[in-house]
Amino acid sequence: MTAPLRLPNPSGPIRLPHKKARRVSNGSFRLFGGVDRRATSRDGKNSEADKPCTPVSSPGAPLVRGLDVDAEPAACGVSLFSRYFLVLFAAVILPLLVASGIEGWFGYRDQRARINDILGAEARVAATKISNFIEDLKDQIAWMVHLPWSDTADDRHRIDASRLIRQVPAVSTLMLVDGAGKERLYVSRVGLNRIESGADRSEEPMIKGARAARVWYGPVTFHRNSEPFMTIAVSGARQVFGAAAAEINLKLILDVVSAIRVGETGRAFVLDQAGRTVAHPDMSLVLRGTDQVAAGPLQRLRAAVLEQTGTAATGYDPTGRLVVAARASVPGTGWDVIVHQPAGEAFGPIYAAALRMLGVLLAGTVFAAVLAYWLAARMSEPIRVLETGVQRIGAGQFDHRIEILSTDELGRLAAQVNEMASELAVSQERSIRINRLKRFLAPQIAELVDRAGEDEFLDAQRAEIVVVFADLRGFTAFSAHTEPDTIMTVLREYHEALGKVIASHGATLVSLTGDGMMVLLNAPVPCPDPAMKAVEMAQQMRSAARRLIDGWHSQGHTLGFGMGVAMGPATVGRIGSESRLDYTATGSVVNLASRLCSSASDGQILIDARVAEAVAGAASTRCLGRKPLKGFDEEVSVFLI
Repeated sequence: MTAPLRLPNPSGPIRLPHKKARRVSNGSFRLFGGVDRRATSRDGKNSEADKPCTPVSSPGAPLVRGLDVDAEPAACGVSLFSRYFLVLFAAVILPLLVASGIEGWFGYRDQRARINDILGAEARVAATKISNFIEDLKDQIAWMVHLPWSDTADDRHRIDASRLIRQVPAVSTLMLVDGAGKERLYVSRVGLNRIESGADRSEEPMIKGARAARVWYGPVTFHRNSEPFMTIAVSGARQVFGAAAAEINLKLILDVVSAIRVGETGRAFVLDQAGRTVAHPDMSLVLRGTDQVAAGPLQRLRAAVLEQTGTAATGYDPTGRLVVAARASVPGTGWDVIVHQPAGEAFGPIYAAALRMLGVLLAGTVFAAVLAYWLAARMSEPIRVLETGVQRIGAGQFDHRIEILSTDELGRLAAQVNEMASELAVSQERSIRINRLKRFLAPQIAELVDRAGEDEFLDAQRAEIVVVFADLRGFTAFSAHTEPDTIMTVLREYHEALGKVIASHGATLVSLTGDGMMVLLNAPVPCPDPAMKAVEMAQQMRSAARRLIDGWHSQGHTLGFGMGVAMGPATVGRIGSESRLDYTATGSVVNLASRLCSSASDGQILIDARVAEAVAGAASTRCLGRKPLKGFDEEVSVFLI
């Protein structure tokens, strides 16, 4: 029995392992140490970008090995002229871009820091002015509690209160209480005055707050939901002096806010802790009180500033303009002063600098394009000559020589290519032999032969070999009732799993027919203790197959696996015709291994007496007696692993 192994046709396309060349699938050689790394998609097809280039040729030009050697350089992809142009262009323009970007970034950062300093300083100054305004009012009110109260009406307190109302326009009402918390005097600009009403004010928040902290600032309120007011209460140094509570009209803070100017159109406004507008240059926003349509944009702008702790932030003012804003707090009141400036005005210097840099970039771009075009044109002609010569050598014209007279790098490169063409002619025959070998030997054996550089051992010879046969049980019935796609999936998993085991043991797979396979050990490359290595390999193949079969059983596929191993002399070598060569083994040992495999039940590995004798003591075997096998006149001793 013979089991053929297909070898490549020596007259077909050649792959050269020489470090300076590789033949690619369109018949040309890939030069200078590269292998053909053509990308493929998941379905195994070449991508569009990696399809072979089509050379442009003239009618009637001769062809060498399917390639037009008189053609102009291939017209596909990006030309070398374009690449040189782009590289040279980038070499000039990129530094300009980087320099402009760095300058723009630092300019923006410096301008942002300057804006932050200006707006922050204005906000702090405004907060200080408002704080001083509140402090002055507090001091004025504190004068109302520097005299003790008597049991009877006291004209001195009434005179002091009237004077305060006249001299301090911001005070709308003033209420004085004695040490017991009884109201003794109430003066108002718009309402009726009360003297010695005796109303108990001791539990009101403003009196309790003033007694606890000497000074109490009330929340901002809006009379008739328009004008903002705030209550300030001050307690005397001793309880007998009582306390004074004044209601302050905050419209007068508008003078402080209106005086703030940042740039040409920058403005400021004040919000209390609850987000209500206390002061704004647009008085209508203040008079609208808690109206969210008016106060909402200001609240959102403050929220944006609060998120950027310590730095200015961007947001939108009530008119929808993008602005840059900073804030400062008014001590003791919980108010925030927000100073903002339109972004277009704040970053105007940056925009002007950007326009200047754009002009420089445009001028640099024109200069870079002209320079790159001139240099690329100077370099393209010798490179085109080199490309045409490489194409001819890659097509197999190893007698072609590239003529470049310059002594620069391109000239030296042409000389090296000419030298390489001579070397390729010498290495071609050796490459044919090595590539044949790599088609059927295990990778590690193929590498060994590649380093040795000879393949004479593939010639016919007698050798002591171990033959291993393996196939699936029940595969014929399985394939008769199963979809083709399922059959191919099962075979692919089967071949991949067992092929890895075979390769790991350095064995030679000489036949792969459906579910059956034939493997040789000790041929064509000798190995120590081939019988033991064959048994170990067979056991690992059985384990790998069992794992697959368990999975197939869960899918409803009834399959098994059996193997046969025999050792003996055989004739091994290449057989075939000029158009096709196979590597195989012939002899009774091949028939014996095949018959043992056919006789093996599911999961069994049957071996002959010679293998059993060779592995005695190293592997567990059991004699099954002598059995008749087809093709053998006498019964054969059979052993089970």
